Amino acid sequence: MHGGHSPDWTVELIDTGITTNTGGRIKRLVPYMGNETFMLTWGDGVSDLNLQELLAFHRAHGKLATLTAVRPPARFGHLELDGNQIVEFSEKPQTKEGWINGAFFVLEPQVFDYIDGDDTQWEKAPLERLAQDGQLMAYRHDSFWQCMDTLRDKRLLESLWETGKAPWKMWEGEYAGISNGSQRLHRHDSSAYAAGGRA
Repeated sequence: MHGGHSPDWTVELIDTGITTNTGGRIKRLVPYMGNETFMLTWGDGVSDLNLQELLAFHRAHGKLATLTAVRPPARFGHLELDGNQIVEFSEKPQTKEGWINGAFFVLEPQVFDYIDGDDTQWEKAPLERLAQDGQLMAYRHDSFWQCMDTLRDKRLLESLWETGKAPWKMWEGEYAGISNGSQRLHRHDSSAYAAGGRA
């Protein structure tokens, strides 16, 4: 990898099928995961999230699932009004109210029981049922998080990277020594669609 640095990670690429929904993809990982805590993310967002702190939070509460809650980045300037007069203006501040799913999860193997099959969408029934059962906790992350859902998002993230201001580039800084598991790669065929990793 970069500069000869080779992290001690486990990476497995599993063919979960083109038409399998997000929950079904997770359930298809059962034979590879064993009976241990694991981390999950989609890979369409970046963050300066401290994974060690996230894992410690998860282990401390003893529930089946931890979802990283983030505040969505604002796309527009914020106006505070008194009648028609602007009393405060902030250009694209971080949203002060509301939390969203930041899609960095820590999960126990029992979450597989909340997924019915290939057609299950993880973000619907499984998370809703985990919440109803009191088994879903939120790890509040107030620092950098950005999804890459649009061309605008892509350009923003590329700009941060190219200018050396990418907050998620943590492997050269404070968290460079973090390692998880052993290094190996499984690829079951040339059309692997989902990736899973262990914490």
